[in-house]
Amino acid sequence: MTLSMDDFQGTKYITLGSGDKVLFWGHGWGQSHAAFHDLAVPLKTMGVHTLIDFPGFGESDTPPEDWGTADYADHIADFIRSHGPKKIIWVGHSFGCRVGLQLAARHPDLIAGLFLIAGAGLPRKRPLWQKLYFKLRIAAYKILKKLTPFGLPQDWLVRKFGSADYQNANQAIRKIFVRVVNEDLSDIARNISCPVQLIYGENDTETPPEIGKRLNTLIPNSELIVLQGQDHYSVLGTGRHQVVTALKTFIQKTHKG
Repeated sequence: MTLSMDDFQGTKYITLGSGDKVLFWGHGWGQSHAAFHDLAVPLKTMGVHTLIDFPGFGESDTPPEDWGTADYADHIADFIRSHGPKKIIWVGHSFGCRVGLQLAARHPDLIAGLFLIAGAGLPRKRPLWQKLYFKLRIAAYKILKKLTPFGLPQDWLVRKFGSADYQNANQAIRKIFVRVVNEDLSDIARNISCPVQLIYGENDTETPPEIGKRLNTLIPNSELIVLQGQDHYSVLGTGRHQVVTALKTFIQKTHKG
């Protein structure tokens, strides 16, 4: 099924489904609305689904500045308000969960519930040796970066020290990436009052289930599900049927009565 894309202030999106419930979907870093297609289609009779390309991704325009997740949330809040007064369920994956947390904390009047898949937003807990390793890498990068005016290739530095997400991003989005990954949304999570369903894959090494456990502790009205055998991306693939089942239950429970 191919759907045409609409536009809100440079943010591209598609809409599918029908009904009185409204869901907005926010994808992970480096992805687009297409990552959610196979999850949203089985739910199209349970409401109207808006699948977004975040600014800087997919077909959407690049943000005018180096946005953080609060900037993304405020922009999406304007988008949601343009759809009318009804509260929405936000479905996010990874980076989309960061934006969802900010939305629920900053704009609680818009959000009926959060359904967060492989949610990011809290600092990783690492053993001491890993902390030291990353500190040394950062120090080495800063030292070597000073040599670029003298001929050291910038692209070599990026390949040597940058993560896959950083390397695959263009120059403008790289600045946003650095800002976003250094955010700690612990205090934001504590201020969320709407129902929250947290979904993690037990084999996720990018956003491990321990992040979900900490979010579950921080967010008063939250529940955690850990899917056996799934990882950061398979939750959207081979694990999507389990995710769809959980989301159906969440939609029904959130809009009960």
